[in-house]
Amino acid sequence: MTLYEKLGGETAIMQIVDDFYKRILADDTVNKFFAHTDMKKQLRHQTSFISYALGGPKEYTGRSMEKAHEGLNLQPEHFDAIAKHLGDAIAEYGASPEDISTVIDRVATLKEAVLYK
Repeated sequence: MTLYEKLGGETAIMQIVDDFYKRILADDTVNKFFAHTDMKKQLRHQTSFISYALGGPKEYTGRSMEKAHEGLNLQPEHFDAIAKHLGDAIAEYGASPEDISTVIDRVATLKEAVLYK
């Protein structure tokens, strides 16, 4: 069973992503990066990305991580805050500590692609 299935599929991922962005937008460390973002579009995009990353059935067709984060000059503290918010949002929906760790480990593989761009 994939993490996508374990977490409850697309409907659950949509709820997790919504919770995730509520946490991000409440955090002054990272909310500035979303000041001019169409959040409805962002929520759809991120739901697609996270679903795919967790083993969902649909192929992710968005921009590369490098392109998506170009010009933001994200630093390690920004990346760490985002990863924490994702882990906390997933935990809120009943994921096991092991599953949360697996998700965060997958996210960590993107660190080099998004930092200092």
